[in-house]
Amino acid sequence: MAVPDRLMGDEVVHVHHRDAAPGQTAEWPEWLPEQVRQSVTAHGIARPWRHQVELAEHVFAGRHAVICTSTASGKTLAYLLPIMAATAVKDGVLGLPVESARARLVTRKHTALYLAPTKALAHDQLRSATELGPDGWKVTCLDGDSDQQERRFARDFASYVLTNPDMLHLSVLPNHARWAGFLGSLRYVVIDEAHRARGVFGAHVAAVIRRLRRLCAMYGADPVFILASATATNAGEAGGRLIGEDQVAVVDRDSSPHAARDVVLWQPADSPHGDAARVMANLVDEGKQVITFVPSRTMAELIAVRAQDQVTSGGEIASYRSGYLAQDRRGIEHALSSGALRGVAATNALELGIDVAGMDAVVICGFPGTLAALWQQAGRAGRGERDALVVLMAREDPLDVYLFEHPERIFAAPVESTVLHPENPYVLGPHLAAAAQESALTEADERWFGAGMGRLADQLARQGLLRRRPTGWFWTRPERAVDSIDLRSMGGRPVEIIDRGTGRVVGQVERGAADRTVHPGAVYLHLGEQWLVDDYRPEELQALVHPERPGFFTQPQSLSQVRILSVGEQREFGRGTVNRGEVEITEQVVGYLRRDEITGDVWDSTPLEMDEHVLRTRAMWWEVPDELVAELKLNAVQLAGAAHAAEHCAIGLLPMFAPCDRWDIGGVSTIMHPDTGRCTIVVHDGHPGGAGFADRGFERAEEWALATLERLEQCDCEAGCPSCVVSPKCGNANQSLDRDAARRLLTGLLGIDAFA
Repeated sequence: MAVPDRLMGDEVVHVHHRDAAPGQTAEWPEWLPEQVRQSVTAHGIARPWRHQVELAEHVFAGRHAVICTSTASGKTLAYLLPIMAATAVKDGVLGLPVESARARLVTRKHTALYLAPTKALAHDQLRSATELGPDGWKVTCLDGDSDQQERRFARDFASYVLTNPDMLHLSVLPNHARWAGFLGSLRYVVIDEAHRARGVFGAHVAAVIRRLRRLCAMYGADPVFILASATATNAGEAGGRLIGEDQVAVVDRDSSPHAARDVVLWQPADSPHGDAARVMANLVDEGKQVITFVPSRTMAELIAVRAQDQVTSGGEIASYRSGYLAQDRRGIEHALSSGALRGVAATNALELGIDVAGMDAVVICGFPGTLAALWQQAGRAGRGERDALVVLMAREDPLDVYLFEHPERIFAAPVESTVLHPENPYVLGPHLAAAAQESALTEADERWFGAGMGRLADQLARQGLLRRRPTGWFWTRPERAVDSIDLRSMGGRPVEIIDRGTGRVVGQVERGAADRTVHPGAVYLHLGEQWLVDDYRPEELQALVHPERPGFFTQPQSLSQVRILSVGEQREFGRGTVNRGEVEITEQVVGYLRRDEITGDVWDSTPLEMDEHVLRTRAMWWEVPDELVAELKLNAVQLAGAAHAAEHCAIGLLPMFAPCDRWDIGGVSTIMHPDTGRCTIVVHDGHPGGAGFADRGFERAEEWALATLERLEQCDCEAGCPSCVVSPKCGNANQSLDRDAARRLLTGLLGIDAFA
């Protein structure tokens, strides 16, 4: 696709073109049943791509494997070949779980399980499996929207069940006795979008997988795991950590054809959100079907409304984000698939969702945090033989500006490694309690949960959650252990947002974000509508709202304090030190600003009295020696502004060195920290027990700090802006920021001579 003329304005700072490339095919595997081959070829697939056969041969031979080829490269068919061979024909064909090319026939029923991070993706995969599979193949979805009849069919009759980790965790594993037939014949397990299993969510998924494997072994099965992932530099290692295995075969040579693709780097003259809405409307008017990815729920709503107002062709545009009710979500997905909906502004709830065959263009409003996420979103355009247009718009963000100044960091850099710590005790501990309720833990279960299992189980016993007996650890409480574990957060059940006038549930918000999102007086956006929060009841997990368009949006204000609990490692860093260890963060929402919905100008500030929240997590921190502070001749106000500005800029750039986004991490800076006795800049993980991001920052502290200094030096603002030190998540509304002092402070800390 040539870049439309109307897009080639002063805002375009770089265009990267990729030529189309042909594919390389292979023969169908010899073990593939004729019935399956005929079903696939009947849908226009004459021959498979080489990488599809390579993966199929690995898993058919009983080897765990990960496929990490590009979006739309046919990963689905690659893992469906062995699954259909085992489950879609009367006498399934299984490869031997040893290094052998011979196949054997078995007479018992075989089953397979598919895990997706979103409901939308599982339902889309159901459509693909139904189309490709032979007649009579018993395939179904299982999720929170399934009724009792659908759940019974999945449990007792289906050969291939498509679900998500949450449903496996909350419904299947706690009721494993009823699922014994399915689990005992489980041959294959697919984990789709496996690169998404990172940080705390990845640790949760890893624990669920270990619980699944333990129960399968109890019922006589040892399933082969198939991981589908975006391109990653450590796919085999990360995949092994996810499923608890040392050896995972890697298929990463993509042999599928690629359409031509143009990626446009767009530097907005004014607002990236305004430009995104305008470009989206223009593309829809040209007859294109467009997805615009945005970083927040609020922006998804606003951009959809603004784009719709600018469309002249009559094309319909909607928003899509998490928190929608099932019927709203399904309606949007159907309209997008059918082509009735010409544009959608979405958060990453749709990034991992439906496989839309007619997408012509993708607009990405701000770098999405990681290269893996960028190429995942970009891959929604140009599927099949259609050429692709991708427009990446820079936000006023240090990372966006830095990458636009260094396009090679986007187009020539490898995708980030996946950070995953399955041993996080704050995650693993509750899952051990759940496993004990499923079947009493024994020392032999270290095979699944690691060498530290016994110590952690004893700790749970001391807390009264388990009971230690000679034969193992037992759950003796009346409630379900799984009900206290939320895979998506550490906060338990979400807060429901309720229309005060009708009692209708409008939406949901995670408990950890509720104080900032639905505090009294907050403006909440949902499906293009604005709701004003009348009453926030955190103890009841409710926020009562009424519809109103007040002309402003709200920004919470908060205070944070950090206490260093232990120093795990320290090393010299220029003229100071860099450290990592455990910290305790205390945070409290203390008020909110009302900002004009058009200009963003502050109307006023309103104080709030909210509860304090304490977080124990991992952090890294820089310590600035007193002699350097004295040489810089900074007074207390200047030093506070320097540390605060350096903290903001560093947090904005950490996603370039660790696979996170700035909302996964937090920071606190102080001119004299009571635990260090020095000026200290702390960057911490935003989840209990840590997620590995701050540790990765410690490991790459030098190059991270140099990139931060470069951004501080090269920004052309006068006193600080969102492209360098102004943060969208600052708890005190970006007060006390001194960009020039931050430049001098960081230059001196790095030991660069000309710091004065």
